[in-house]
Amino acid sequence: MTYRPLIAVPARFSASASASALRYRAEVNARALVEAVYRAGGEPFTLHPHAPGGRADPAEVAERLERCDALLLPGGGDISPHRYGDEHAHPDLYDIDDEQDAFDLALAHHALDTSLPTLAVCRGLQIVNTALNGTLRQDMGGPDGEHRHLTHPVAVAPGSLLADALTDDKADVSCYHHQCVDRPGRGLTVTARAADGTVEALERPGSPGWLVAVQWHPEDTAATDARSRALFEALVEAARS
Repeated sequence: MTYRPLIAVPARFSASASASALRYRAEVNARALVEAVYRAGGEPFTLHPHAPGGRADPAEVAERLERCDALLLPGGGDISPHRYGDEHAHPDLYDIDDEQDAFDLALAHHALDTSLPTLAVCRGLQIVNTALNGTLRQDMGGPDGEHRHLTHPVAVAPGSLLADALTDDKADVSCYHHQCVDRPGRGLTVTARAADGTVEALERPGSPGWLVAVQWHPEDTAATDARSRALFEALVEAARS
């Protein structure tokens, strides 16, 4: 049997227990996401977010990630604006959780510091950008400006890790976000944009390790679209090497 590298995926807190067997609030990951990892040859490994009081212990995070071959930072709710230096919160922010933010940021810092192969999706991209002192646009302007329930083309920078994975300089991607990158973080380069100029992917060229952060949700179409599937396959390949 082919070895399946262990892909760490932090869970998302869920306020409701909709599955019949659950009687309490849940910790979840999207089934489409973990299936995409498994289909690509990885073993998805859900991590319990532990950052009491909104503070994660870097040593504990390092110990927990030591057994893992790669990290996948998934989508989720909005990041608290104070994490990127903005003390004024837009009224349309949702599902902010200080413990979730602290844990995800600690994972990102460890992965960036150790060159752990990382795929960051939607909120995950925003976490990576925030970890490297970038900023976010808290709201893209309501229904006429946001990228929710939307499939649209993106232009990909030739020679980027993303272009290598997709084997193309364009793709149609499935988006669900009302926030976007304002100022890219330290050392990050924009490697894909939507037609309206929205940053759709970030990488850190010149740094060791494999890091691709996309603002869209490749798991939405990974079962049927070769380009979406290729992102997960590239992560698993990086984890194996």
